[in-house]
Amino acid sequence: MTGTPATPVNRLRPRRSCLAVPGSNPRFLEKAQGLPADQVFLDLEDACAPIAKEGARHTIVDALNNGDWTGKTRVVRVNDWTTHWTYRDVVTVVEGAGPNLDCIMLPKVQDAQQIVALDLLLTQIEKTMGFEVGRIGIEAQIENAKGLVNVDAIAAASPRMETIVFGPADFMASINMKSLVVGEQPPGYGADAYHYILMRILMAARAHDLQAIDGPYLQIRNPEGYREVAARSAALGFDGKWVLHPDQVALANEIFSPSQEDYDHAELILDAYAYYTSEAGGAKGSAMLGDEMIDEASRKMALVIAGKGRAAGMSRTSKFEIPEA
Repeated sequence: MTGTPATPVNRLRPRRSCLAVPGSNPRFLEKAQGLPADQVFLDLEDACAPIAKEGARHTIVDALNNGDWTGKTRVVRVNDWTTHWTYRDVVTVVEGAGPNLDCIMLPKVQDAQQIVALDLLLTQIEKTMGFEVGRIGIEAQIENAKGLVNVDAIAAASPRMETIVFGPADFMASINMKSLVVGEQPPGYGADAYHYILMRILMAARAHDLQAIDGPYLQIRNPEGYREVAARSAALGFDGKWVLHPDQVALANEIFSPSQEDYDHAELILDAYAYYTSEAGGAKGSAMLGDEMIDEASRKMALVIAGKGRAAGMSRTSKFEIPEA
């Protein structure tokens, strides 16, 4: 019952900053619309008390339908399948605001069948409501050892899949990590305790053309701590990170964007390579750009950096000049 959207969907949307907003708080929902976050996810899970979840569903529907979310990816995080709230979260939100919703985020994903079940439910709602089938994407949050072990199958479970998200707090608890500070290194371990986890998620994401998103840093009044943790996943190649406070938005947007120097250099490589491989440039397989030899591998690497810069709205400050004969 899975469907292919009638029109192509951009599954690789900008997600440098993914802002968490409690779905039960109308004031926060309104404020989030004016913040420069790439993505906003309206939360029905941990940010909502059990007695507030039912009302929050309707508050979210109203916010999606009547708010101004221009330029933002609109996501709702529902409760996980082990609870009794999940199906009603999905039905109420998607039936009520499907055309104004981009993705559903499913937390605590442990196996591929949980993604398949969400896909099937979304498809039934879309067909029943007359919505475009397959347009709404899925974000899978990995929060325990079983989910990480099954992450490849999870990534391949549905054409709706857009991201794999690391959930550090629940993950740390699930493996008995000796730390109470989410995202910080546990005492007594001299290396990076998160390297394997982050790389495992990144490999699964890239193997299936998905984005990899780092989870939250809970010390919202510690910008340097946020910067350090975010820089770690950005250096590996992650596409973005959660933000829990408006002050973290600008940090995430900066950290997950290339520097101006790197962006300019990437664009120069692309222009130079296009010229030198053309007939006018001598149809060369490799060439020199200043003191650097560039080839097809250079072009692929430059495409990544240039793509991130373009998605961030960056402008070039240099231009490729065709060398004089």
